[in-house]
Amino acid sequence: MTKDYVIDAYAWVEYLIGSETGAKVKAILEEGNTGIYTSAVTLAEIISKVARERKDIETTYKILTTNSDIIDADEELSKQAGIIHAQMRKTIKDFGLADAYVLATAKKLKTKILSGDPHFQNIKQAILITKP
Repeated sequence: MTKDYVIDAYAWVEYLIGSETGAKVKAILEEGNTGIYTSAVTLAEIISKVARERKDIETTYKILTTNSDIIDADEELSKQAGIIHAQMRKTIKDFGLADAYVLATAKKLKTKILSGDPHFQNIKQAILITKP
């Protein structure tokens, strides 16, 4: 049975730094029978973080694009992300627009979200990886 995941920025960061939490992401990436997706907005988030930390942008880009399919933020996905963002902000005041894109992407693809971000704590599509 195939398990599909949208990996958010939190999970990618943990993977990239090689943390114990990131090892959980690595294990999923290595399962082989999984569909791995990343929102284009998440890709931008990670590249921004790497650039600000003066780390290797091209290597990071290659890691994300070779280990996952990048899902573009087209008009319909952006519309859905906007609706999700407005709804979520009613109860989670700092729910970010990038998080809304991750959730919209997961809904579109009918997948789970792999994250450790507490914003996804009560989201049924989310599988939370947490620091030990």
